Amino acid sequence: MSAGSARDLLEIARGVAAMAGPGEQVEAYVLRSSETDVKVFDGAVESLAVAEVDGVGVRLLLDQRQGYAWAGSLDPDVVAETVAEARDNAGFGSRDESLGLPDRADVDAVIAPELDLWREALLAVSAGEKVALALEVEAATRAADARVRGVESASYGDGAVEVAVASSLGIEATTRRTMCSVASFAMAGEGDETQTGYGFSVGRTFADLDVAAAARDAAERSTRLLGARQPASRRLPVILDPLVTRSLLGLLGAALSGEAVLKGRSMFVGRDGEEVAATNVTLVDDPTLVEAYGAATHDGEGVPTRRVDLILDGRLQGFLHNVYTARRSGARTTGSAVRGFKSTPAVGARALHLRPGPKSPDAILAAVPEALYVQSVSGLHSGTDPVSGDFSVGAEGLMVRDGELAEPVREITIASTLQRMLLDVVEVGNDLTWLPGGSAGVTLLLSDMTMSGV
Repeated sequence: MSAGSARDLLEIARGVAAMAGPGEQVEAYVLRSSETDVKVFDGAVESLAVAEVDGVGVRLLLDQRQGYAWAGSLDPDVVAETVAEARDNAGFGSRDESLGLPDRADVDAVIAPELDLWREALLAVSAGEKVALALEVEAATRAADARVRGVESASYGDGAVEVAVASSLGIEATTRRTMCSVASFAMAGEGDETQTGYGFSVGRTFADLDVAAAARDAAERSTRLLGARQPASRRLPVILDPLVTRSLLGLLGAALSGEAVLKGRSMFVGRDGEEVAATNVTLVDDPTLVEAYGAATHDGEGVPTRRVDLILDGRLQGFLHNVYTARRSGARTTGSAVRGFKSTPAVGARALHLRPGPKSPDAILAAVPEALYVQSVSGLHSGTDPVSGDFSVGAEGLMVRDGELAEPVREITIASTLQRMLLDVVEVGNDLTWLPGGSAGVTLLLSDMTMSGV
């Protein structure tokens, strides 16, 4: 990728938009990306994949019908064929008065943020250096604790993505970002027992990555589970690890999508303005935060991103929308369109997080005489109903006694409903942790859940 790559992509997008015929609206989404994925095992490279992708997606609307086509090439002849295919597909589309591209009112409602999300230095890192870092995190994990018998997997990954959007209505935008990470899954053991634990480090460029922290976390999260037993069933307070909270927010973000609401696939349907959580709960999607790895200046339709308060002091404020779901709902887009070049815009969160509270994780542990600290969960999607809110998942972690982590537990199920969990939030930690993906983690104390064991 070159420094002028984004400008080159915008010229291609403008050329597509200029192909609009009488009565047509045409939008081009043009992408160029480069990704590396390295996996190592037992001191050797298990896999190394480098992918460079160019692509264009064309959306064409005529007489309230929409056609879409895409191609994995930016060759001018291929691009022209893609426009023709989108035009042909529009003839087979169903009429929908809510279909349409963003207009000036959608775009001018918010000033686009200025975000520095690109690190040119990442593009200069060789494949050999990336492999060496993955091997380094594996070796550091083994060395972090004598009880670490091996590393199930260690990896390095990165991506550099540039996008341009242009439409026949005069909407134009470019975005670009880089990100990289290292991760390790440690295997700790005593006797015949083996436990695993995950550690990672993420940044925008190679120099941001902390191999020692990733290795230390993986070793600690695996070794502290050694000796885990199945506890007795009961109800008790539950503390969620930031990685677990991140997954929980992913479920809530999907339920707060205007798309899910329109389809009736959300427990929040018809609850606008109601109290849906404890008063210390404020849930925000804010892609304008540069520290968020899902940050972006514009969404997938070229609309400026902005902070969206979804739940404010416990009260439901609204939903995430792209242009289509907003028009169907009688609202305005929130700049929440997400997409690749192979698909039309969907709705999604980019930087969903809870407003941090005043207490550290240690202070939250000390706040309850006995609790369950949930380190990881399984069956999250199969065990959750987005409409009823029923929540029942497998878990492992540690008991909390007298403000300290105590004996480890496994083979348990934790259960409640998502509605009840939101109302049962007692403390939100001050340890906001930005992770890859659309949501962030934080330590979270819930007053009551059912723990099923023996």
